[in-house]
Amino acid sequence: MKKTIICAGLIVLCVVIAVGLSFAGGDGGLHYGGYPALLICAVIAIAIQWLAFIPAYIFQTEHYFDLIGSSTYVIVVLLALMLSSGSEQGFDNRGLLLAALVVIWAARLGPFLFRRVKQAGKDGRFDEIKVSIPGFLLTWTLQGLWVFVTLVAALTAMTSQYQAPLGVISLLGAGVWLLGFALEVVADAQKSAFNKRSENKGKFINVGLWRWSRHPNYFGEIVLWFGVALIAVPVFQGWQWLSLISPLFVIFLLTRVSGVPLLEKRADAKWGGQTDYENYKAATATLIPRPPKGAV
Repeated sequence: MKKTIICAGLIVLCVVIAVGLSFAGGDGGLHYGGYPALLICAVIAIAIQWLAFIPAYIFQTEHYFDLIGSSTYVIVVLLALMLSSGSEQGFDNRGLLLAALVVIWAARLGPFLFRRVKQAGKDGRFDEIKVSIPGFLLTWTLQGLWVFVTLVAALTAMTSQYQAPLGVISLLGAGVWLLGFALEVVADAQKSAFNKRSENKGKFINVGLWRWSRHPNYFGEIVLWFGVALIAVPVFQGWQWLSLISPLFVIFLLTRVSGVPLLEKRADAKWGGQTDYENYKAATATLIPRPPKGAV
């Protein structure tokens, strides 16, 4: 009972955070029926997760979790683009650029994660969670919040009533996004290639970008969302500046909640105490790539 109450409270908190950000980012933004366009995006992001939770719990599967998440990114950003088209100004280059970058990122990452889970047969993160209705529903709700908050900088710019030409800061942001996207793609490709080799079965990856960072894919993701924020900021006004929580939220989740901590714990459980792993861990940066200690 206590766990159920806690989960219910956290679900409500997720909704409150999303609604609060919607009204803050929606200050100076487009409204429909008296409500901020951002609120519509938030409602859709969370509603999709709640609908997906029903068959996921019935069939006790997490196989489509990441795929639903990435699809939600695409749906919500295209919804924002559609809503922005209803303004007097219509589509602008900033909104089109932001939508394109988010769609490219999500269309690549979602299927990649889905294939990885299908090949593995399961996602170990959900072994205990998916048997609990409140716990599993909370996980899906958190994904909805994750999608919305990660996107909020882009959504705020796309639905803002203020438009401005793409300038130096936005072009710099596009370059930062490209760097982050390239790091994430290369890191994922290197890890996939490493794991496919039979001689590497049961081993940890320590080559390529993974020689410079134990989590280069996460670093790439953080960088690309900073790029998105840079593209968005030139049109922020008033309370819309709170939308800069977007890249900070990504950092928090990946370094303190679901990314690095979970994988570090798994790696320590699997290879902890082995000399080669302990040496690798001591020499290699956790997140931000740098030459390994002791490298010539």
